Amino acid sequence: MPGPMDSELRSELVAAVSRNDLLQSSFDNIHELLDASNNPVYKNAVSELANDGQWRELNNRFFKKLAFGTGGLRGRSIGEIITTAEQGSALPSERPEHPCVGTATLNFYNITKATLGLVKQLKKSYIGEGKPSIALARDTRYFGKAFAERAAKVANENGVDIFLFPQPRSTPQLSFAVRHLDASAGIVLTASHNPPHDNGFKAYGKDGAQLVDPDASEVITEVNMIKGENYEPLPANQQGATTELGPEMDETYMERLKSLLLSPNLVKSQNGLKIVFTNIHGTGGTIAPQMLRRLGFQCETVLEQDSEDGAFPTVKSPNPENAEALQMGIDQAEANNADVVIGTDPDSDRMGVVVRNGAGKMTLLTGNQIGSLMAYYRLKMFTSQGILNEGNRNNATLVKTFVTTELQQAIADSFGVSVVNTLTGFKYIGSKLKKYESQIPAKIRAEYRHLSDETTRSLRLEHSKFFVFGGEESYGYLGADFLRDKDGNGAVVMFAEVAAYANSLGITVVELLDELYAKHGVYIEGQHAETLTGADGAEQIQRLAQSYIDHPPTEIDGASVKRVRDFANQDHVDEEGDPVPKEKMVYVDLADGRAFAVRPSGTEPKIKYYIYFRPKSAPATVLSKDQLATAKISAEASFGSLKEAIVTDMRSRLG
Repeated sequence: MPGPMDSELRSELVAAVSRNDLLQSSFDNIHELLDASNNPVYKNAVSELANDGQWRELNNRFFKKLAFGTGGLRGRSIGEIITTAEQGSALPSERPEHPCVGTATLNFYNITKATLGLVKQLKKSYIGEGKPSIALARDTRYFGKAFAERAAKVANENGVDIFLFPQPRSTPQLSFAVRHLDASAGIVLTASHNPPHDNGFKAYGKDGAQLVDPDASEVITEVNMIKGENYEPLPANQQGATTELGPEMDETYMERLKSLLLSPNLVKSQNGLKIVFTNIHGTGGTIAPQMLRRLGFQCETVLEQDSEDGAFPTVKSPNPENAEALQMGIDQAEANNADVVIGTDPDSDRMGVVVRNGAGKMTLLTGNQIGSLMAYYRLKMFTSQGILNEGNRNNATLVKTFVTTELQQAIADSFGVSVVNTLTGFKYIGSKLKKYESQIPAKIRAEYRHLSDETTRSLRLEHSKFFVFGGEESYGYLGADFLRDKDGNGAVVMFAEVAAYANSLGITVVELLDELYAKHGVYIEGQHAETLTGADGAEQIQRLAQSYIDHPPTEIDGASVKRVRDFANQDHVDEEGDPVPKEKMVYVDLADGRAFAVRPSGTEPKIKYYIYFRPKSAPATVLSKDQLATAKISAEASFGSLKEAIVTDMRSRLG
């Protein structure tokens, strides 16, 4: 029977370590996996790769144990090399029968350990009647259904009830369900916008937000104490049960999404606006098109991309921030003379858009631009409706990440509203929402999550902070606190209303954005992401990130460095005086107003550079059309020059 590593395989692996073909950490993790499991696929896959001399593949699969990052667990569920054992009975053109074997990959071994760790932490911390419960959802990715069934089985057999979405549903709907059902926790199986070979596991607390410390550390501690995927199920009378969630949960969620619309009459008056929506083979098609049509928008979908398919067969990457992923929608919009193209990623927590400019050309907006437009519109409407006024606007706030555009700060300042910055990861924005809710007197907030948005808004304006809008430059947005993660479905509603508003003024969305630039100055943001895969790549990413801590630049692109913020070692507090958790990120401000930040991605094998052109100060008067055009040309040249200098410096640091 398979089990502990046999002597022949052990000798082969030991020899590979001595030749420096196999990392010691890979050997240790292979040993732990095989010793703790009797699954024959594991040993056969490792043996096949070792016999074939595929040491790079073994290192990539075993160099580490999968750990919680900014988006929970995320890794390959299909290897770069698919072994015969993993392919199993599946045809070469089909998804492998078994997921990728490894400790650094997403498979039943890691799903089981992660679920067990969450269950153990829940049972230690749970206070209340009955059993703790977990709401569980998945997107359309490979192995999603099987992973969900395994997670539900593990939870049930260890005494936890499950509320299961039997069909693919979005991450934000999972967050909503945790709160609506008063569940103890949540799990969503997704790798967001990653390539098809990836999958992931995200854990949520009872507030509907992704876990943050101390809960996250407690779960990780429990996971690290678990050796293998085997456990002894509880007696039948102590086990939990699974309840499947049906269409009624969709309706309840959509009813709350309606509240995001700030001017229903405005939308009705602009019912000629045409929107093309694509879910890019993900979960967004279940909710977003229905919402748009119910609210009075003309919405058509991209038929070829309507299918829920983890291969994402019509795109190179299911990432709506890329024009390529939205190209079929753009082509359809051109053919049918539509005004807006909107796309969501596989788990519908991110949204990208393409809109027509003043000349009628389809224009892809950045995540920073989309968020700034929605923040502006919501502040304007809340102010014009008298909801925000001189007496209470000090109790209203935007929440964004440090790496999101400072244009939102300028917009908020113009309305007299504060901005709070957080680390990257929507869990930190969710943590702020939890804080604002907790500041409401306990007696009043007992039924908080079941109150109307109007009622909770009044409570927050009186007792804590009213969250107007929050977002990340990475195309994640949230416009209310009835759920606690970025919401692509809600963002579709909010952006469609912005488009209707611009249309009511007789201008395009791009022209509305230009009005913001004319008032506040031109802001340009962009990224460079360096992909470094596998065990070697992971080491390069960490070494490169550390180099900015040990040897920060003093000058770049002809500008001296004004300030360096090291979020890994320095102590920082946010605008509300709350400590900022430690993260390996360096933020460099230049004397001429430009800036850049660098951090390893928490979800992909990349190191990310965030690059900013910012005006030193707002224009003294609103820029004319010609002045704005000149300012844009100057800003784009300065931004491009800085980006080139940063990439050149990065190459020299890599060596």
